[in-house]
Amino acid sequence: MIRPSWRKSSHSGPEQGDCVEVANLSSGVAIRDSKNPCLAHLTLTPRAFAALLARAKRDELDL
Repeated sequence: MIRPSWRKSSHSGPEQGDCVEVANLSSGVAIRDSKNPCLAHLTLTPRAFAALLARAKRDELDL
């Protein structure tokens, strides 16, 4: 099994605060909490991931 190559947003800043990491998988795009990388990750289809990013860019997520 190939280990995913996780990457962090360039917007996370030097303090590495609240941030997520993403990795491309054969089954889709994985998302995990950068502060707790040993916990489970969420896998989305590429289409669902693109929709999530679009909503985040439009500030439509209730965080």
